[in-house]
Amino acid sequence: MFRIASFGKSDRGLKRSNNEDAFLVDESLGINVLADGMGGAAAGELASGIFAQAALEVFSNHHQSAQAGLEAQELLQKVYVLAHSRILKHVKANPEHRGMGCTAELLFLHDDKFSLGHIGDSRTYLYRRGQLKLLTKDHSLVQQQLDQGLISRDQAKVHRYRNVLLRAVGTGEALAVDFLKGKVAPGDMFLLCSDGLTSLVDDGRIQEVLASDPDISAKIDTLIDLAKSAGGHDNVTVILSEVSQ
Repeated sequence: MFRIASFGKSDRGLKRSNNEDAFLVDESLGINVLADGMGGAAAGELASGIFAQAALEVFSNHHQSAQAGLEAQELLQKVYVLAHSRILKHVKANPEHRGMGCTAELLFLHDDKFSLGHIGDSRTYLYRRGQLKLLTKDHSLVQQQLDQGLISRDQAKVHRYRNVLLRAVGTGEALAVDFLKGKVAPGDMFLLCSDGLTSLVDDGRIQEVLASDPDISAKIDTLIDLAKSAGGHDNVTVILSEVSQ
């Protein structure tokens, strides 16, 4: 069994009057949750909070009950389905919140493995042996155009539709989640972050911060400060989990 140290922090940023991000770090359950709300101030905050609460409920029940036989991906899927249905139900009862939803990263660290659920344009990275690897792919219009060779990476950074999502929890009837899994090793570091970080701080700079000496809470402060120094136009949420023996 490995030891996992996790820490998270969210900042409103410099331009927003509210924070639509939600996060949850629970070392006892082995989960890290990050959701970025959309659909306006009240609705966005509510959507991201619904996802975080769904994750806590599902994994707490799993920890305490006979659900222990469920596979990791089944647990992840259960969270996404529960949050998705709750948001749709809320919108049906509150039509003024139509369009609300959230991105959602859910990392489950168990034994010597990780399982990851991803939807939207928040991201999860793995820092291993000095190299930063992006584990997720943005579900955005800009990423789709990048994949099709229609725009360059420089154009993507300033694209007028760079905030348009193609997938999110709570939008539309269909729910399409990416699931990943793998082994963990001592020295690994997992980074979950909202696009308030990655839209302003490039991967090279993020890698430099993760390679620095301070503890994970200091690394998180540095990353948030970098995003704010670069304009801080969005909420910024960062979670780090470090694996050791």
